[in-house]
Amino acid sequence: MKRTLGIGLAVVLLVGVAAAIYFGQGGGGSAQLTTVRGVIGSEKLAFFADQRVKDVFAKHGLKVEVDPAGSRQIATATELDQYDFAFPSSAPAAEKIQRDRKAARTYAPFSSPMVVATFDPVVELLTKAGVVKQGPGYQTFDVQAYLDLAAKGTRWDQLPGNTAYPARKNLLVTTTDPRDSNSAAMFLAITSFVANGGVVSSPEAEAKVLPAVSKLFLDQGYTQSSTEGPFEDYLSAGMGKTPLVLAYEAQFVDRVVRGDSTVRPDMKLLYPAPTVLSKHTLVPLKDNGDRVGQLLQTDAELGKLAATFGFRTADPRHFNEVVKEKGLTVPQDVVDVVEPPAHETLERMLEAIAKQY
Repeated sequence: MKRTLGIGLAVVLLVGVAAAIYFGQGGGGSAQLTTVRGVIGSEKLAFFADQRVKDVFAKHGLKVEVDPAGSRQIATATELDQYDFAFPSSAPAAEKIQRDRKAARTYAPFSSPMVVATFDPVVELLTKAGVVKQGPGYQTFDVQAYLDLAAKGTRWDQLPGNTAYPARKNLLVTTTDPRDSNSAAMFLAITSFVANGGVVSSPEAEAKVLPAVSKLFLDQGYTQSSTEGPFEDYLSAGMGKTPLVLAYEAQFVDRVVRGDSTVRPDMKLLYPAPTVLSKHTLVPLKDNGDRVGQLLQTDAELGKLAATFGFRTADPRHFNEVVKEKGLTVPQDVVDVVEPPAHETLERMLEAIAKQY
């Protein structure tokens, strides 16, 4: 009887030791994980919430917790002392954070070109109007031709031979609210570049372009604060409500990769000529934030997972493999890309537009 009790006690002790080792090493627990906190652009929230992503970070001893915020908000109105890293969706916002916080380096592991999401009948119509053109393996949206039509207040039903979409409203790209959203700021970067004939970099250039570019936002009427809003309208309400929608390429690719049935064969992407890249740029604020930036930049598993969310990654093979597997026709390289203005210039223009609402 005593021997039986002794064996039983030994088994219990061995199980307890094994469990302690298992959980202590992170196998099923987080006792030894270092918690790292970041504030991120909201479009990356699903990536950081994915269990596969959490597992990769855990293998490196990290538990990454994030709070979402707008990129402009991260740069200007967020108390960053409580975070290990900031991860806005635009290079100008990251530039300001890096300068203000005297960060030694930044990481840009993800990017996504701005696109115009539309439909086959609209593509055909705008091709005849000289706005849509054939680029190197993809269709482009000629921003200068668009500005010329918008400057005249051209309505859809005034386009010659338009029977596909004879709407009595101005020919405008639906954007988000420039007072709130990074994607609208990126559209301002694109249109101001074209209107100015180069990157806006002086008060004189700002004054030159603001009358034309302000109308592109103000004439829309009500606009939503998040890029997901108009993109959802595009998917669900169709051409009648939103014939042209500014979006991140990643939004469209993500839906296709997930097999979203709301993406129909007649839906198409146009690449503005020129366009800008939404460069998701991580600014380390503390040492552990730097570890997150390094992993996002160099870890192949994280790169492959980011590509499944539609992001173009530091290693282009990850994105190219995902879109090839899904049979999605997007360019391997977007050629006509320009840089946005400096953060202060972009902010001044956005504030000038905001005062007109």
